[in-house]
Amino acid sequence: MYYRTRTYIAGDWDHDKDAVEALYRWNESSRYGLSFSDAHELKQARDTSLNCSIKKSLAERLDASKTFILIVGEHTKELRAGGCQYCNSYNSYWGTCSRRHTVDTRSYIDFECEKAIQDGLKIIVLYKSTTINRDKCPEVIRWRGIHAPMEKWVGNTLYWDYDSVRKAIGQ
Repeated sequence: MYYRTRTYIAGDWDHDKDAVEALYRWNESSRYGLSFSDAHELKQARDTSLNCSIKKSLAERLDASKTFILIVGEHTKELRAGGCQYCNSYNSYWGTCSRRHTVDTRSYIDFECEKAIQDGLKIIVLYKSTTINRDKCPEVIRWRGIHAPMEKWVGNTLYWDYDSVRKAIGQ
């Protein structure tokens, strides 16, 4: 059993990794006041693991978390990775798992969002954008928690908006 002291970061790791890395840079830098303990340091699942094994590992990390941060980018809402129907052990005719695991057709993102709500975690939704566009956010979390943009324009240049993120996390 873990104490709920960690921060869990979810997002599209393929397309929005730069936003995730910005959070980690602000957390590790002595120049910024952002400070959190990363839930992903607890236990790792191999990328070659079955979706159900990965979700079990994600659930354990969420069980140790008090804050859930979802980074929403262009593709977040459409992500389908993690559903059993994409696993080689899934029998689509019978709708069962050949390994006798429970069938869960939710994506990793949907699973993480629903578990965060179920566990009563503080929810922060950060948009990899200069504006909040809830249409890009997964439905289950669209009207929950604190929503904030991660970027800002200064003149004609796009920058990460540390102050907006810090304010959202600090609320």
